[in-house]
Amino acid sequence: MEGMNFVSEIINLVKSNKSPKVMAEELLNYHENDLADAYAVLSIAERQKMCRILDSDTLSNVFEYIEPEDAAEFLDELEVGKAASIASHMEAEELNRVFKLIPKEKRNVVYKLMDANAKKALSLLAAYDEDEIGSHMTANFVAIPYNLTIKQAMEELVRQAAEHDNITTIFVWTEDHRFYGAIDLPDLIRARQNDELENQIVTSYPYVYGNERIEDCIETLKDYSEDSIPVLDEENKLIGVITSMDIVEIIDNEMGEDYARLAGLIAEEDLNEPLKESFRKRMPWLLILLALGMGVSTVVGTFEQVVSQLPLIMAFQSLILDMAGNVGTQSLAVTIRVLMDEQLSFSQKLKLAGKELRVGALNGLILGLLSFGAVGIYIMTAKGRTAMFAFSVSGCIGISLLASMMVSSLVGTCIPIFFKKIHVDPAVASGPLITTVNDLVAVICYYGLSWILLINTLHLG
Repeated sequence: MEGMNFVSEIINLVKSNKSPKVMAEELLNYHENDLADAYAVLSIAERQKMCRILDSDTLSNVFEYIEPEDAAEFLDELEVGKAASIASHMEAEELNRVFKLIPKEKRNVVYKLMDANAKKALSLLAAYDEDEIGSHMTANFVAIPYNLTIKQAMEELVRQAAEHDNITTIFVWTEDHRFYGAIDLPDLIRARQNDELENQIVTSYPYVYGNERIEDCIETLKDYSEDSIPVLDEENKLIGVITSMDIVEIIDNEMGEDYARLAGLIAEEDLNEPLKESFRKRMPWLLILLALGMGVSTVVGTFEQVVSQLPLIMAFQSLILDMAGNVGTQSLAVTIRVLMDEQLSFSQKLKLAGKELRVGALNGLILGLLSFGAVGIYIMTAKGRTAMFAFSVSGCIGISLLASMMVSSLVGTCIPIFFKKIHVDPAVASGPLITTVNDLVAVICYYGLSWILLINTLHLG
């Protein structure tokens, strides 16, 4: 509610007749996030008024709190000089996202008018694909030569802090800008003038390369609780940093993509995505699953004789299929999480498969015994069958549950391991695929055991 009141106050302030100086001073009392919320609901004329009142540095911070699609639209509204000035002050990573959404003709004109350093940072980001870590780095960092004195290092820090506010970690490079190490700001502040700068430098500081795929270096980013991690080019030169906020965003995006794949999608969708694009992402997997589903139906058809002699077992088919699918999906989720560790050995993978098999067996045994008792009593009381018939059928269901849950646990573990081995994202071994495969496993277990135990052995048909 408080945030909404701020937005209302900002809107009323922009609509007021206060002088530009007074209005600017009052607007600067609000957080950029609140200014961004208010900016989005103002009219075009009011937005332009707000852009005339506030300086480009403040406006760039406001635009960074606006969704890229909306920020691109708002920049397109402005005259090119103002748009270029705001763009020049934005973080290169945020600007890169927004720039791609601005109409090409306007984008080219704005780019020509931008500050040289901003153009250089934007060009550097554009050199990396979206799935490479370099496309998420920022040039907002402080770096100093390794051969300075403590006093010179402090002076250089003060000088660069006027342009870069990310000063918690000071990076150190050689004369040719090759990465050398890092210094924590508190260590530099505590150092005495006669101390050696070399003694303050951590030369084992973590780093990543700009052309590394995000999924390959995400563990490095997660393992180190650093405010910034340096990004290097192929010559080991420091070209940018990944901040803690970037890391959170990257991990969030990766989890979103994995979640989308677990749902059988190629990538994430949003509310504004065109129908054609959503169709394109979903259809390939649906065609594969249709073919597998037809395979399941064909297998069921081969047991037509079993169903015709003992139609009651059809009532419990969904019980077997659902439980097998649930167990397989659980194993899939656990396996994908474990496989994020790139150093997982073959013996560890075998250990994982063995563990999941044992978990499936234990769960199957317990649920099989419960089903044996519950289904047997149900058939006796609701269907009026003898105890011999009822518990023979429920026994077959219990054994089928045990067998299908064991096999499904193994399938849910082995398929993503196989995909990882052939260098395919294991998340592509998605929920729908595992579920369909497990349906096939469950159908064979259930109807196969019914044919062997109930028809051929006990002659209940």
